[in-house]
Amino acid sequence: MAEFLQFLFSGVTVGATYALAALGFTLIYNASNVINFAQGEFIMLGGMLAVYFTQAGLVLPLALVLAIVLPAVVGVVLEKLAIEPVKGAESVTLIIITIGASLVIRGLIQVWLGKGAHSLPAFSGDVPLQILGATLMPQSLWVLGVTALVVLGLWYFFNRTLHGKAILATSHNRLAAELVGINTNWVLFMSFAISAALGALGGILVAPITLTSYDVGVMLGLKGFVAAVVGGLGNGLGAVLGGLLVGILEAFGAGYISSSYKDAMPFALILLILFFKPRGLFGGRSTERV
Repeated sequence: MAEFLQFLFSGVTVGATYALAALGFTLIYNASNVINFAQGEFIMLGGMLAVYFTQAGLVLPLALVLAIVLPAVVGVVLEKLAIEPVKGAESVTLIIITIGASLVIRGLIQVWLGKGAHSLPAFSGDVPLQILGATLMPQSLWVLGVTALVVLGLWYFFNRTLHGKAILATSHNRLAAELVGINTNWVLFMSFAISAALGALGGILVAPITLTSYDVGVMLGLKGFVAAVVGGLGNGLGAVLGGLLVGILEAFGAGYISSSYKDAMPFALILLILFFKPRGLFGGRSTERV
């Protein structure tokens, strides 16, 4: 029982990070039909910038705010300089552009902050909690709690605010949204900013647990994409549940089978899901073959 709970705690914790990444993929896909493979670099930026600012002497709350705001600015710059000029391009072209952007971001951080792994202090200490024989780190509670608050906040934003409804309207029918006066360029602008901020937040939350480095976003971004597709690309709830499912499967696979296959588990899952349900478990919007 203790071993089962230990794997479950580990899976849900990392799965919450995948869920934030998947929400970022979903948000941009809904607004523009773009699959943003630079999402993983926003996760990396959040963790690396948080480490940089704390080591520079800033108090932790200010360092964390800056580590979320700056990646959001980078997301906006990416949209303005790389996505907007080729609006209407084919899906493959847009995917290549976002992959290129991720390589640029990763290279700049590697030159600026180096190749080493860095740690961020846990937000409320390192004394573990004992639950039925399993160990739960306090930072895991931060990951789960903040992710839950983000999900609730996004639900309120999209269902109770005009700006959120404008994004939803654009995701359903961009032309109709433009005809009723919605500025779809602003919607795309905001989608990239929110998506980048979500990724950065996930990177900050998980950095005290897993460490961070210039290349950590590669695998985290891919697993976030797997979570988004498994849940149904374009489905917000599916992104959250897909992230948790991927994280739990990864943890149990590493624990009960072999840690050597830990990173392979999510990709085996996506192949299995897409074979039986090509639109994901929660049937998001129809997708285009690329």
